[in-house]
Amino acid sequence: MLDDFFTRALIAGIGLALVTGPAGCFVVWRRLAYFGETIAHSSLLGVAFAIVISIDLVIGILASAALVAFIMFYLDRRGTLPTDTLLGLLAHGGLALGLVILSFFPTMRIDLHGLLFGDILAVARVDLAVIWGGGAVVLGVLAWLWRPLLAATVNPDLAAVADLKPDRARLIFGLLVAAIIAAAIKIVGILLIVALLIIPAATARRFAPSPEWMAAGAAAVGAGATVGGLYASATRDTPSGPSIVVTALAFFIVTRADGLRKAGQLVLSRGR
Repeated sequence: MLDDFFTRALIAGIGLALVTGPAGCFVVWRRLAYFGETIAHSSLLGVAFAIVISIDLVIGILASAALVAFIMFYLDRRGTLPTDTLLGLLAHGGLALGLVILSFFPTMRIDLHGLLFGDILAVARVDLAVIWGGGAVVLGVLAWLWRPLLAATVNPDLAAVADLKPDRARLIFGLLVAAIIAAAIKIVGILLIVALLIIPAATARRFAPSPEWMAAGAAAVGAGATVGGLYASATRDTPSGPSIVVTALAFFIVTRADGLRKAGQLVLSRGR
């Protein structure tokens, strides 16, 4: 069964969706979309470091992503610059530095297209072990962190008074996002991983009666987008990673169809 590359791609994508769904809920609630983009963009620096010291790319990406999360947490606590400015500096600085380092290795063959857009159809057995094993660890930590992180999202001051350690929760969550992005680079790439964190969670938000149901719904939407995107890619000969994201976006648009229709009618009525 696992010898079939399409089956492996389905198993890997669903495993990733089960993790990005719940984690993406906090990304949406805490308005951390740009934080995810920052870690994803700076991961190219991790690729460069991995090549320089001859280690696995995933380890290099995880190390650079964790470093960016620590730097962001430290600078944000000092309050020297606005958060969006810090994110912009880290994102583009890490991306540029990574490209500069890679330029010193002109003979090194790097699949930049695969890094940017992923190649889920090339997932191997060891990748499945990393995705599902690492995903189980991430979900376990997220379950342990759920109450303090949710309290810190709603009201950080009350969370601190209740001794829920909101700063620690924020830091650990940042490291979890870094781990998710490092594991997902091979599947959907640097430019698309944040979409899988945001779109399923945003889709499930409208129908969820509670945070827990939203997390479950986001995981279901992500898994459905993976299955639909892969089958669309196989039948229409389109890129697999972008096809998954486009399918997730289609789910979001369908769930917002009524709102979009009302907005269009309002625009037309004002035009008259």
